[in-house]
Amino acid sequence: MSDGPGNPNNGLFLAPNIKESILAPGYDANGREIVFSDDNYVTNPWFAVNKWVTDVQRKRLISALSAKYELTKWMYVQAKMGYDHNNDRNLGVTPTGTDYSYNGDKSGSISLNTQQTSELNLDALLGITHKLTSDINLDFTLGANSRKNNYEYVGISGGPFVIPNLYSPNNVVNYNRSYGSNQRETHSAYYSADFTYKTFLTLSTTGRYDAFSTLYNSGISKSKRNIFSPSVTASFLFSELLKSSSLSFGKLRVSYAQTSGEPTNPYQTATYYGVGSAINGISTGNYSGTLPNLFLKPYTLKEFEIGTEVKFFHNRLGFDVAYFNRKSTNEIMNANISIATGFTGSVIANGSIQNKGIEVMVTGNPIKTTNFNWNISFNTTSVKNEVLKTDAAGNSLGLGTYRPLNANTAYLVGYAGPQVMAHDYKYLSGKIIVDASGLPEQGGLIPCGSVLPKMYGGLKNDFSYKNFNLSFLLDYNFGNKVLSATKNYALKRGLDKATLVGRETGIVVAGVQEDGSANTVNASAQDYYTRLGDISKGNVLNGDYIKLRQFTLGYTVPEKALSQLPLIRSIQISFVARNLFCLLKHTDNIDPEAGFNTSINYAGIEGTQLPSTRTMGFNLNLKFK
Repeated sequence: MSDGPGNPNNGLFLAPNIKESILAPGYDANGREIVFSDDNYVTNPWFAVNKWVTDVQRKRLISALSAKYELTKWMYVQAKMGYDHNNDRNLGVTPTGTDYSYNGDKSGSISLNTQQTSELNLDALLGITHKLTSDINLDFTLGANSRKNNYEYVGISGGPFVIPNLYSPNNVVNYNRSYGSNQRETHSAYYSADFTYKTFLTLSTTGRYDAFSTLYNSGISKSKRNIFSPSVTASFLFSELLKSSSLSFGKLRVSYAQTSGEPTNPYQTATYYGVGSAINGISTGNYSGTLPNLFLKPYTLKEFEIGTEVKFFHNRLGFDVAYFNRKSTNEIMNANISIATGFTGSVIANGSIQNKGIEVMVTGNPIKTTNFNWNISFNTTSVKNEVLKTDAAGNSLGLGTYRPLNANTAYLVGYAGPQVMAHDYKYLSGKIIVDASGLPEQGGLIPCGSVLPKMYGGLKNDFSYKNFNLSFLLDYNFGNKVLSATKNYALKRGLDKATLVGRETGIVVAGVQEDGSANTVNASAQDYYTRLGDISKGNVLNGDYIKLRQFTLGYTVPEKALSQLPLIRSIQISFVARNLFCLLKHTDNIDPEAGFNTSINYAGIEGTQLPSTRTMGFNLNLKFK
């Protein structure tokens, strides 16, 4: 993906009236890449497909074991063990003949790494289900958990190849090695207690005490690595006390909960040293450029929610409405500090983000007959997100930076986050400043909108007629922004429809020179749109969409037709399709859901990757007697 070499989507940079097949097979008679643009890091897509090697393998073992013993009819003990082990092997080859690495007959490189991750979970539980009085029931659980995580990374890499086309780590002029490992543990104790009065009133409370190995233990008074997280919930089933022919179900609920968490990475509370490369045979030492933080403590997330659920006319019509207010404190973030300190950054526990909003679900059964049934449901969530605190000085905290776009995402106090930060024009008295070539000048970074939606939800319909069933799901997303590399590339390469303007005559920008005089310089279209791509606020697109997410059509064979078969009780066959098409979107040339990386640091950044996969297939479901 991205602007990285070896991206087979580089065919997008061809003019739209040229077939990609003219670049096949991507290499000449000597096996050297055929370069098709003025940037040899934009790999020929056929060369990428036919020559590049990306081999990803995973072996995984997941196991679980549990034992339960009933001490009495109302009390039991239980033990659980779960183990998850991943063994990954990744081989990447930049092949012989790759243009950007070409050096006579020497070129190419190889990287091979293995990663092992494992998690061991041990749980012990005591459970009680008991009737305290004739009207009050108790469900109680007391437990303890120990979680251990281990990670190890071993890698070798090198280049160029001594013997062309022999892709082995032993066949390189220079090689590098890398190794990394970490261990982390969390020890916890927890409880849950549910009190039910008759059938209409329930009070629940939970508590969890965690001790994280990734945080510093002072050994004096209370440890900073330990934290207690409680919750309490109450629900009132008022329909049990009302006698109404129209009201089938009615419930009020209110809850308050706190959760906690630890840093994403361990070893951030102390300085650790390593061995670096040798100089004249003498080993060197190094240490992390991130200033350790002795005072890190678990972050907390507190949430209050109140809601109601009601159903009418024998459950033919239902509403579920909730208001929530969620706030994080002591959120662990990276912070920038002056390089004069000897470090380039630090880790702080100062962040705070608030989310509040409303969730609504409407369900209905408009038609219900002997042969035909129609169920419909609609849900929507409206949320307001705001960054309350970053570091102690309130500085913006950078997240994902995408080099070609000259832009990034960041947390900004007072704004929804993460916020797209892109370059605006440079202005003088409200007018765009242009240089001596007539090109607009680039200004500073400005917030252009959040990558997270303000509203999202879906609409689902289910129909059944005799033995046939049909369903489809629409979902939508409104209020977010997408930072698009495809838009940037399309402008710079003259592939965007907007670049047709001024292509023959040149462009005069309605702006002013630095001295305030009007601009009359005619800039060439290529220079203008190349500059326009660098003024990156134009690459920030509206991420709204409505999609037909899923469609299903099925048929169930009647049981009577199968009565003579000895083993099979029922047969159902269904046609299923997902991600069919967009009913609405404002990103002309990309999928608005396209993502550069799954991390929140890169949410909302699009980098010339493939759109979401459209799948179509059949499901066969058999049930046996």
